[in-house]
Amino acid sequence: MVRSRVCLLFVLLFMVAMAEGAPKPKKVKCKDKKYPTCYHKVLYCPTSCPRKCVVDCTTCQPVYCNRPGAVCQDPRFIGGDGITFYFHGKKEEDFCLVSDSNLHINAHFIGKRNPNMKRDFTWVQSLGILFHNHKLFIGAKTTSTWDDAVDRLSLAFNGEPIFLPIGQDATWQHPTSIVTISRIRDTNAVEIQVKDNFNIKATVVPITQKESAIHKYGITQEDCFAHLDLSFKFYALSEDVNGVLGQTYAQNYVSRVKMGVAMPVLGGDKEFATSSLFAADCEVARFNGEFANKDNSSLNLQNPEFMNMNCDSGIDGRGVVCKR
Repeated sequence: MVRSRVCLLFVLLFMVAMAEGAPKPKKVKCKDKKYPTCYHKVLYCPTSCPRKCVVDCTTCQPVYCNRPGAVCQDPRFIGGDGITFYFHGKKEEDFCLVSDSNLHINAHFIGKRNPNMKRDFTWVQSLGILFHNHKLFIGAKTTSTWDDAVDRLSLAFNGEPIFLPIGQDATWQHPTSIVTISRIRDTNAVEIQVKDNFNIKATVVPITQKESAIHKYGITQEDCFAHLDLSFKFYALSEDVNGVLGQTYAQNYVSRVKMGVAMPVLGGDKEFATSSLFAADCEVARFNGEFANKDNSSLNLQNPEFMNMNCDSGIDGRGVVCKR
């Protein structure tokens, strides 16, 4: 009886200590005037991610990497079929995430080798995106000491650097209006919209010392391995779409991921490897710069939400890539 009371006391003291040391939830607001019932409404980040979230104005809820369409962390994907899987690739190499007739997305992987493992720890450092006859680049700059107030995003369109002013809602638009890029935070987070084709939310995040200690990444003060958490929304994919993430949106796709394991891993380094960031030469490449059908899509993926995985950075949706 005494022992059980002592155990209960320790549990209560631990819970109090955790509560006292827990960071206060961050206040967030919807900034999109197209959603009047949610616009400027004050919301709070969830306790599971108290300092890093954004508002989904459609549902008027704070979100954080639990929806399909996400790519987060050591890269953890949620496919269009809603299944979570990992694709590790290899450090300092490029892999095709999506390949379709008028959209091709390659990712450059950075990482570290753990001598006790047969693979690299990897993260998505940048994207090379092809559509029509255009090239769009987004990347995380190499960073030693992380500071949220310092912008570490790198952007370019058709080889020309994009200079986006610091501050939430700052916007750059191509003269033809084909591409619009807007900041969704003061620094390090943007939303990229290409009309009738795709929408991407990208956030630059570091590997923290705590994460490194937990997962044994071996991160040093020389490089915090700043990388991208990503969420994709597609409007015009064909039935024949392929790529690490793209294949999960294909009409007859059957997942190759082994279910019921702690870390379901998708293989296929060879079939998804590309020769460079803007090369559409992976074995499953489909890109030709034109939509497959006159109506732009046989799938009509025009769901208004980024669905169902949340990254710690606030990214969420089907087609999300982020950390575990």
